[in-house]
Amino acid sequence: VQLQASGGGLVQAGGSLRLSCAASGIRFSGNTVGWYRQAPGKQRELVASISSGGRINDADFVKGRFSISRDNAKNTVYLQMNSLKPEDTAVYYCKVVIGRNYWGQGTQVTVSS
Repeated sequence: VQLQASGGGLVQAGGSLRLSCAASGIRFSGNTVGWYRQAPGKQRELVASISSGGRINDADFVKGRFSISRDNAKNTVYLQMNSLKPEDTAVYYCKVVIGRNYWGQGTQVTVSS
């Protein structure tokens, strides 16, 4: 079982990035997948999640800026991040729960002011 997160990078404030989380060994369809982030010295926090039925739960701090989506045919979940702010700088992780937590390896997002 492996989750591969990608798409991070360095971007200026106001810019955009799209993160991808691709799974192998498991199927995302039928399961809730979430994006989390962890900034230095802070706890990991939920950014957004999407259920198998497409129901979205996102944090207040990303409403109107980030959107989560899934492509079950590609077994991939995306996080489109727009209007990025320096405080969005963190390592972003994807997670799926199938009996236990499966985490991706994380992808660094750095937003410069």
